[in-house]
Amino acid sequence: VQLQASGGGLVQPGSSLTLSCTASTSIRTFNIMAWQRQAPGKEREWVATLSGGGRTLLAESVKGRFAVSKDNSKNSWYLQMNDLKPEDTGVYYCTNSITTGRGTQVTVSS
Repeated sequence: VQLQASGGGLVQPGSSLTLSCTASTSIRTFNIMAWQRQAPGKEREWVATLSGGGRTLLAESVKGRFAVSKDNSKNSWYLQMNDLKPEDTGVYYCTNSITTGRGTQVTVSS
């Protein structure tokens, strides 16, 4: 399975951005669809998880601002990010707990 994250960019604080993760196979059997991020000079951290059953878990730092969803027909899941803050800056990765895709850069700066 290959995963490809996309949708990153440079945005101003308070903006919104949606990241996509597209799998090379059907995601219907995925039990875990997650997002991680790595800020400059810091270790990679977990951001959000969507389980195959539809349960969503979010890190405290993004609760109320980020949401996770999926589209089985597109073999994709998404990270909707609202009210972005400079501390959200980093490379965002998607993973199904077995495979991790190449990341997409998100930069939040005025």
